Amino acid sequence: MAEPDYMDGDSDEIVKPKKLLNPVKSSRNHQDLHRELLMNQKRGLAPQNKPELQKVMENRKREQVLKAQKEEQEAHKKRSDLEIELMKRRETLEQLELEQHKNEEEQENTPEFVKMKSNLRRTKQEVDGQERAT
Repeated sequence: MAEPDYMDGDSDEIVKPKKLLNPVKSSRNHQDLHRELLMNQKRGLAPQNKPELQKVMENRKREQVLKAQKEEQEAHKKRSDLEIELMKRRETLEQLELEQHKNEEEQENTPEFVKMKSNLRRTKQEVDGQERAT
């Protein structure tokens, strides 16, 4: 990096720039606080108080959850007879689907000879039914 022209040392008449002091860092309160934070960090202690922004965000989140619960309770109270009947039908349909799914799983898990035996019974019943019909 090139040195500035005023750094030659021969010119005593030129005022050399000085770094400005930060009044916050030079204050005694700031230095004490900084020292305390460093010591706590070395010990592994976190500050006890949460930042204000984090507190506000937690409060907002809590309020949103409470508001959603309240709306859900109000919606639950205001259901009409039609909505209640539709919900009952939906629940019964879901139960039927679960039962069908369980039956399909049971059929998949049953041994092959049991399946063949049930198929043979079914075909025998069909043949007997056709003979009686004729």
